[in-house]
Amino acid sequence: MDRQAEQIIALAIKKHCWIRSVESCTGGMVFSRLTSVSGASAVLDRGFITYSNKAKCEMVGVSPETLANFGAVSDETAKEMAIGGLLANELATDDRCAAISITGIAGPDGGTTEKPVGLVHMACAMRKDAHSAPNCVSYCEIFKGDRQAIRMAASNAILSILLEQLTQL
Repeated sequence: MDRQAEQIIALAIKKHCWIRSVESCTGGMVFSRLTSVSGASAVLDRGFITYSNKAKCEMVGVSPETLANFGAVSDETAKEMAIGGLLANELATDDRCAAISITGIAGPDGGTTEKPVGLVHMACAMRKDAHSAPNCVSYCEIFKGDRQAIRMAASNAILSILLEQLTQL
């Protein structure tokens, strides 16, 4: 049982809030955890796996300029991923919606002094209805461990962020 995912699905159902994910370094792990909960189809809308920069641009509208200026692993990119996921293929209803995003360096390669292995940027964009502007919060963590440990820690972190944001909705 994934208690964290269960809490999110129950709260999203209670708050009538659709959930979307935009994942890079976790490759769908977060959405998979959410879909493991019975009844999740009542609130899960879609998940985007945007591993490449091209996918980030084409699927959720991340600006090529943002990628050029800040890189794929950045606060700016995480925010654009979440907002793009929120606004992509607008829901046909006035329901609430939340979109989470994760972009990071899971390793063991790819890290630099400025952006070490384990660096993960996350964001959660929400809107109260189809007519309200999105609100977006972002976070950055450096997780320790091997590739799988970093990916699992990032998925735990973004689900905690989503739970907190849903609670405040």
